[in-house]
Amino acid sequence: MAVIIDTLTLSTPVPTSASNPVALELTGAQALAQLPHVVTRLADGSIRLTAPTRGASSKSTRRTRCEWKEPVYWTLASADLHRSQQHLRLTRVNAAQKVVVAQLHVKDDDSPVIKVFWNKGKLTLGFREDYNQVTPAGSTLLSNVPLNAAFAVTLTVTAAGLASVTASCNGQKGSSGDLQMDDSWNPHRFNFHGGVYNQVDYSDATPPDDGSECIISLLRLSHA
Repeated sequence: MAVIIDTLTLSTPVPTSASNPVALELTGAQALAQLPHVVTRLADGSIRLTAPTRGASSKSTRRTRCEWKEPVYWTLASADLHRSQQHLRLTRVNAAQKVVVAQLHVKDDDSPVIKVFWNKGKLTLGFREDYNQVTPAGSTLLSNVPLNAAFAVTLTVTAAGLASVTASCNGQKGSSGDLQMDDSWNPHRFNFHGGVYNQVDYSDATPPDDGSECIISLLRLSHA
């Protein structure tokens, strides 16, 4: 089944224009039509996302990404259960061997509630219980996720702020258990992200062939 990204927002490693070096954002449909070198639909309907380490980034970072994100932010109370499910393979990874593959993001803040990392062959996560928490609490979901191996990652959060992350790869299964967000999150709005977000700063010395790439074979988002 084809992965549908047409109405999602794609954050790309391509500059907005010749005079504006900030990373270009556009719809999935536009990205597929205009940027086939970084966003590509494959013959089986899956989506390939490519993020060279050296490229365009947001104003607040020197890290590149090729990520989908929901175009509309939502409150916890807007649905009983919010869910993001991806099946993907990481086919190339940057020299630091660390990339974000899924997030529960918060509007107008650079620090998400949840980040899921592919980190040197492991799936790990960071969780902020409190909105004002500076350093996320870290844990390991899966200890053996090789490059090119298919894996699944699912993020859920309830109206009451009870979140969880589950993952599987080659018969292994892992879970974060319950991750309770405290009341400081209640006024805020959220959205899900996924794809590849390099966790290494680029510089003039960054090799042009360094970067990360994933293939997404399933993507399901729901709020019900």
